[in-house]
Amino acid sequence: MILKIIGAVIIIWLAFSLLGFLFSALKFLLIVAGVVTIGVLGYGAVKAIKGGNTPKQIR
Repeated sequence: MILKIIGAVIIIWLAFSLLGFLFSALKFLLIVAGVVTIGVLGYGAVKAIKGGNTPKQIR
């Protein structure tokens, strides 16, 4: 009986560890996505200010 309890505790502990790892990885990906989004918006703003928004002819 005690082995079943210890086994259940270990399984629950592993599940919480996996969830913690997934949330930390998701947090990292959200930070990277935010930085990339701000970079793209800044690049577009600089390009628009410099007049790079004119239509180009495809040859």
